[in-house]
Amino acid sequence: MGTTTEETDQKQILWADDEIELLRSHIIFLKGRGYDVAPVTNGDDAIAAVKKQAPDVVLLDEMMPGKDGLTTLQAIKDINPHIPVIMITKNEEERVMEQALGHRIDDYLTKPVNPSQILLACKKLLDARQLMKDRMGQDYVVASNRLQEQVSTATSWQDWIDIHVRCSEWDLQLDQFHDPGLMRTHGDLRRSCNREFGKFVEQHYERWIQDEEDSPLLSVDIVNEFVAPPLLEGRQVFFVVVDCMRLDHWMAIQPLLSEHFNIQQQYHYSILPTATPYSRNGIFSGLFPCDVAKLYPDEWKSARDDEGSRNRHEHQLLDRQLAEIDPTLRMDTRYVKVLDIAEGNHMVKKVHSYRAFPLMSVVYNFLDMLTHGRSESEILKEMAPDESAFRSLTRSWFAHSSLLEMLRKLAQTDSVVVLTTDHGCVLGAHATVAYGDRDTSTNLRYKFGKSLGSDPKSSVHLKDPDHFGLPTIGVGTNFIFAKEDFYFVYPNRFNEYQRQYANSFQHGGISLEEMILPVAVMEGK
Repeated sequence: MGTTTEETDQKQILWADDEIELLRSHIIFLKGRGYDVAPVTNGDDAIAAVKKQAPDVVLLDEMMPGKDGLTTLQAIKDINPHIPVIMITKNEEERVMEQALGHRIDDYLTKPVNPSQILLACKKLLDARQLMKDRMGQDYVVASNRLQEQVSTATSWQDWIDIHVRCSEWDLQLDQFHDPGLMRTHGDLRRSCNREFGKFVEQHYERWIQDEEDSPLLSVDIVNEFVAPPLLEGRQVFFVVVDCMRLDHWMAIQPLLSEHFNIQQQYHYSILPTATPYSRNGIFSGLFPCDVAKLYPDEWKSARDDEGSRNRHEHQLLDRQLAEIDPTLRMDTRYVKVLDIAEGNHMVKKVHSYRAFPLMSVVYNFLDMLTHGRSESEILKEMAPDESAFRSLTRSWFAHSSLLEMLRKLAQTDSVVVLTTDHGCVLGAHATVAYGDRDTSTNLRYKFGKSLGSDPKSSVHLKDPDHFGLPTIGVGTNFIFAKEDFYFVYPNRFNEYQRQYANSFQHGGISLEEMILPVAVMEGK
């Protein structure tokens, strides 16, 4: 006779107890609830049963003749560390509980136990994931409706921070359960949010640049708002900028830091373009790009210069900004840019000597290098095919990084750590045509040059850069910025470049992921 689907779907419980005959009513109760229970009376039989066919859960008596519960537990975990085990004992001593927890039990019950307790403990371990997944689906429908309502009524920059925070929280929740339908729905919601956000930025960005009273915190405000105050109080500050870290990336790594730090969470908007030469210079200088270009005109004189050269003066810009904030902040500061593993490890070794300086500034470039490198590496594309995988890769990197090791050491001191980022990135999904002369910049999410043109549905065109705090590089310079998940491709060889850059992570344009960013002020616990 063939096995029915109902039989194969039954969860298998292995119950080891030397008084198993006294528990017949419990076993009958569990079988009546759809569980298949295999009773054994000692540790050796329990171990043999696990070797023969892995049960879905083990109920294990702590006091048995022969091998006791803890010894049996260790043997079971050596065979299969993923089998959940519920320890049942008469002993309420804390020492026994700690021993059991140290041996990786999944739950702990004290005798006498009734059938409902056993059922609940098994259900929590065996069915919790599906129950949570079902509940999450219901909760997401409610949350999605609320978010859509928030988007339709959003009138301020704070509204958009709230929307992006809620969306990013759902990014992480949905990562826990692979539900393609929910993830597609959430992706559609994010695109809808970015569509409206692009319109909002287009309407308000110029006023943010001109009117300080009615603008959000921008890149140019970070040092004044978060770094200078503790310095003025005489505190030592480590200022850490992680290049190209999105809000959802920060949320993925924050639990690793919460173990060591009390964290005050804030947010800021990146200036445009959301790219290193502009937004990171904005952070270190406290100036908009047009003013940085006046200070260092040689680095900005040509539209096709290597953009990396435009961040050569971050240390000098920061010292200048501090002196302007308060003349008493003229101090001996240090600045390090971490571009490789060796430099990161060197930072960890030197971290305590850096505490001799009132301000230590560190730029970590790993995520930015990963973003750019992924476009050219099949291995990285395989490792991070989508945003969920990119979050996972970011957390994995951070968990084993020199940055986390350095921060752990700082958590043991009285230093204040200010951690932020210059811009985020977005997964480019749709190509849109851009027009310009041959001196137009080559960036995918923004371009500057002369005679620029693009579809207004997918981009924002700024014809007067000075009104937006942007440099005028030659007569007639103007900028275009891609919105949502569009990226610019020239009309010649359109299909070739569309295929090349589709589903690549890019930055420089207007999206929630690129513009709304975390600032964390952290002090060791």
